[in-house]
Amino acid sequence: MEHIWSPWRMEYITGGKKNHCIFCDEPTRPDGPDNLIVYRGKLSFVILNRFPYTTGHLMIVPFEHQASLEDLSLEIRSEIMELCVYSVRVLREEYHPQGFNIGLNIGEVAGAGVLDHIHLHIVPRWSGDTNFMSTLSDTRVLPELLADSYWRIKKGWGEPK
Repeated sequence: MEHIWSPWRMEYITGGKKNHCIFCDEPTRPDGPDNLIVYRGKLSFVILNRFPYTTGHLMIVPFEHQASLEDLSLEIRSEIMELCVYSVRVLREEYHPQGFNIGLNIGEVAGAGVLDHIHLHIVPRWSGDTNFMSTLSDTRVLPELLADSYWRIKKGWGEPK
């Protein structure tokens, strides 16, 4: 298969790690700022994106290693959606964003950085949160350290209602 170049392909995650999946590996480690998992459900978990678009960028990932939504059971898909709703609630309370981008990138041409383990992105948005740094140098400026984001979201998490 010919490789299709994409600026959204996260080579820094997938490059050089044959037969490994970050979404399968991270849950094997203790939760904390090192693995960035803020909550474990029965069938899926909530994790901070290690390379966020904005502060508070979360992902909801099923424990089951599947490439697409239709490969997941109704129970897993339901839990992912409920965790999405709760994640939005926590992010609203902790960061007061003006909006959200919520979505799935399925397949390389759709921008998936991890191709074979489906995950849902929740990206808080504020007016003016994109600037010339992203456009000119593919660099993001975040006002908070990732470890600080972890503890802030973990504190606000509690138990989903």
